[in-house]
Amino acid sequence: MDEVVVTGERTGPGMWHVHRGTAQLWILGSMSPLPKGITWRSKQVEQVLDSANQVLVQKPFEIGIARILWLLITEHNVLMVRGGKRLKDVLPADLHARFAVQRAKYTQDSDKWERFRPLIAAAFLQQAAFHQAGLSTRLDLGAAIRVLAKKHHVRVEEVKFAGVGDVLEALKTMPPATENTCVAASLVTIETDLPRLVDRAQAWASGNVERIAKLREPAEVDACRAALDAGVGASELIARMRRTWIDTMEKHMQNGAATLAVVNMDMLLEPGGLLDELRAKGYEIDAP
Repeated sequence: MDEVVVTGERTGPGMWHVHRGTAQLWILGSMSPLPKGITWRSKQVEQVLDSANQVLVQKPFEIGIARILWLLITEHNVLMVRGGKRLKDVLPADLHARFAVQRAKYTQDSDKWERFRPLIAAAFLQQAAFHQAGLSTRLDLGAAIRVLAKKHHVRVEEVKFAGVGDVLEALKTMPPATENTCVAASLVTIETDLPRLVDRAQAWASGNVERIAKLREPAEVDACRAALDAGVGASELIARMRRTWIDTMEKHMQNGAATLAVVNMDMLLEPGGLLDELRAKGYEIDAP
């Protein structure tokens, strides 16, 4: 577990208010990574909960150590480099050289993650870089909202998008070219983009949505997303997430309920994202 250091209360961003007729929906944008040790509290959220009928949060993607060990045994060909090869044997030479440089900065093991397939190895390296930069992906805003909802006696509905099997299936069908594109995106994030992520996380903590929108991702990250969208397994998973959110939010709005939803900030703000989809469907949206 990450070390918890109390750094003072932060309110986080304001909420988008989506409405049409008597239908009311408040959307709180979540973000990852966030500063380690952040203490979050929003009086605005508590005020909304006083009149809300339900809260929508993403179902946690939890996997215990026993499950991880089982996956390493049963899904070895999906998570690890196959045929007795190593990471350096399957990554393009330039990408592996960059990987090795960053690995040396964040670990003392020159062989670390060499048995993992490129995307998994890059994810481990990125986590190590986040940790050293004072960022964490383990801070769960959804969990904090669950606690507040219980305090205010509001029903919580967990929105499920995918399980471990869905992610494994997406990995199985991912072409090497797409994987390499996304490894390059991870490396750029580690090499040059950490200051932007820190700035973005602090903007979230202070409620500066305009600043978040201006802090654009590197072109390599956009290229990774485009490659995933052009594929089969991963693109179906991403499309399912977007469709499930829209369908679930609309269902509750059509029932005339007052609902609070905790949604990933990128899915909200990206061009053609969830906010744009709701506008296209005729809903009015008041910005934070």
